[in-house]
Amino acid sequence: MKRTNTAVWMEKQKRWQIKVQKDGERRTFYSFKPGRTGQREANAKADAWLDDNVQNTTQRVKYLYDQYIEEKKQTTSKSNWYKLEGYGKNWIIPAIGHRKISTITDNDYQKIINKMFAEGKSKKTILCLRSTITEFAKFCRRLRVSTLNPEFLTIPNGAPSKEKTILQKNDLKVLFTSDKTIYHGKEIVDPLVNAYRFQVLTGLRPGELLGLKWEDIWEDTVHIRRAINFYGEETKGKNKNAIRSFILIAPAKKILQDQWVKTGSEGDMIFPRTREQQYRKRLLTYCQHNGLPEISPYMLRHTFVSAVKQIPEGMIKSLVGHSEDMDTLGIYSHELSDDALKVANEVEKVFNQILESGL
Repeated sequence: MKRTNTAVWMEKQKRWQIKVQKDGERRTFYSFKPGRTGQREANAKADAWLDDNVQNTTQRVKYLYDQYIEEKKQTTSKSNWYKLEGYGKNWIIPAIGHRKISTITDNDYQKIINKMFAEGKSKKTILCLRSTITEFAKFCRRLRVSTLNPEFLTIPNGAPSKEKTILQKNDLKVLFTSDKTIYHGKEIVDPLVNAYRFQVLTGLRPGELLGLKWEDIWEDTVHIRRAINFYGEETKGKNKNAIRSFILIAPAKKILQDQWVKTGSEGDMIFPRTREQQYRKRLLTYCQHNGLPEISPYMLRHTFVSAVKQIPEGMIKSLVGHSEDMDTLGIYSHELSDDALKVANEVEKVFNQILESGL
């Protein structure tokens, strides 16, 4: 069925509006985008409804979001779908869960984002919510229950960026000289101290660090091939660039040699089998006992990035897993490019200066 009218601008409501009818049912569609872009969007919504390809538009948002999460449970790790479920439960469903999917507009989604902003959530959290909304809307389009594509949702100006606490130079010297911590009220050698040190020297994500096996170390090269997430599940890492290889700098090699002497005969994992939440707890205790800033495992990664920030950004991206994928031969080959050697040399210079005489 083809429409014979077009969207008109409603000055009082500041929106484009079009009314259409099909099989005795009358519907109104809107767009809050200014200019002809908004008019075209409102018309497109009407056209999509008139088109027989869009069906079941009366389904409620809550029902569809539950379907969305069920699909995520089947296709992603718990750490991913659990987070998405939380955004739905705490933000999306309370606001629009009772409504029909056909009535949802860009403005409805924008109001949810604005509410999160008003409650003081960080910019990163708001960005994650926006990403979730966009992906959910795409899921609904795939089911042909909606044509809405909320691609222009904005993050309000002034959304706070969460401050990152990192270890400073004097803190790093403490980290590399003290191996003591408190356990059940007694001072002991921290069994994870080499993990903290190795993470600072390599910039690994916590899950990548805890997933390292001795078989991943070939000569002077580390091959990142897995990660252990918050729920103890083994994954292929945070993103498509997580699988990568890099050359060890001398201080990091010494850390691994020390770790081999301590635990090399105990199994295939380099560091004691530990879930991320336990790793976080032990790190916090270590910091408190040694007078260091109370940081999270991820801040050890940020410490690394901050320490080597004078190195060209392209080099660091490849080292911490923000680059293009390596091909299989590149990952498993013993031959390393001049670029990889150059990165290792630059990083080693930085940490030798920070730690003065090295380790």
